[in-house]
Amino acid sequence: MPGTTHHTTADWTLDPADAATCERLARALSAGGHDQVDSPEWVARARDAWDELPLQLRRTVRRFRRHSGPHGTLVISGLPIDQAALPQTPAALGSVQRQATVPAALLTMVACGLGEPLAYLAEKSGALVQDVVPVAGQEAFHGNAGSVPLSFHTENGFHPHPPDYVVFLCLRADHDQIAGMRVAGIRQALPLLTPAGREALFAPEFITTPPPSFGPDAAASDPNATPRPVLSGAPEDPDIRMAQLVTTPLTARATAALAEFARACEATARTLPLTPGDLVVIDNRVTVHGRTAFQPRYDGADRWLQRTYVTTDLRRSRDHRPDDGHILAR
Repeated sequence: MPGTTHHTTADWTLDPADAATCERLARALSAGGHDQVDSPEWVARARDAWDELPLQLRRTVRRFRRHSGPHGTLVISGLPIDQAALPQTPAALGSVQRQATVPAALLTMVACGLGEPLAYLAEKSGALVQDVVPVAGQEAFHGNAGSVPLSFHTENGFHPHPPDYVVFLCLRADHDQIAGMRVAGIRQALPLLTPAGREALFAPEFITTPPPSFGPDAAASDPNATPRPVLSGAPEDPDIRMAQLVTTPLTARATAALAEFARACEATARTLPLTPGDLVVIDNRVTVHGRTAFQPRYDGADRWLQRTYVTTDLRRSRDHRPDDGHILAR
C-alpha cells in the first residue's frame, strides 16, 4: 500500500556530549525522589532547565515551533535512556508517570521549550506524563493500551482546546521491533484532494466525539459534540481536526470527502520505527498519527513510550483550568 512502508531516520541526533548535558539536567530534576511531575513547582523547574539544554537542541525545537515543515513531525534521537536502570514496562490500564524520573524530565523540558505541558482530567486521570504501553486483555482497544493497528487521528479534536503538539519519548521498543508510529501531514496530503473534497472538508459537516481513552460514556455526555469542519484556517495550509474512529460525516459529500482524505493520508504516510532515546514531536494541528500492530509478551519488557501534550498558549484555556494549573478539568 502506498505510503505505509517509508521508514525514516532522525531529523537530528544528539552527540555524546549533548546527551550527557541532557542527562545531567534530567537527573537534577529527578534527584529528590519525591518530586511530583504534575506539580506547578516541578514544571517551573523543568521550564527553567530548558534554558540550559544544549544550544542545537533548543534551536532545532525552536525552528520546528515556528514552522513544522512539510511533514509536521520532528524526530530527535540520542536522548539518554538508561535501559539497565528502567523498571519493568507498566502493565496496568491508565498507567501514568507521577514521580519525577529522567525520561519524564526530558519529556517535560522539551514540552516547556515548545510551550506549556497540558493534560485532560478525563483522560489518564489528568497526568502530564502518560505511559503508552500494551495492556493484557486490551489488545483490540483502539487507543494507547492496545496493540492492534491504531487509525489516523489528531489528538482531542473534539475539545475546544486540543493540544498544539504531542510529544512522545521511546523508552523501550517492542520485542520484534516491528511497531511503528505512522504519521501523515496535511501539507503532503492536500495536493491529492479534489476541489470538491476540499470544499466539503472545510464545511461544518462532521462530528468528532471523545476517543475511548476518555471513557465509555464520554461521547454520550459530550456537550461540545457540535458539527465542525475537518479542515480549517488557510486554504493553502489548513489545520486538521479528525479521528478516523470517532469522526462521523453528516452528509453524503462529507462521507465521500472523509474517505478521500483517508486515501490521501495513506498515500503520503510515513512509518517511524522508534528506538530507545528517540523523541517525536508531532504538530497536532497539521499532522495525524497512528500505529502499526505489534505482539506484546507482557513480560515486563514490552514497548514503552511516554507522552505529553503541549499548548503554545496556555491562557486561551484559562476557563477550563482550575487555579491556573496545567490540567483541563472540562
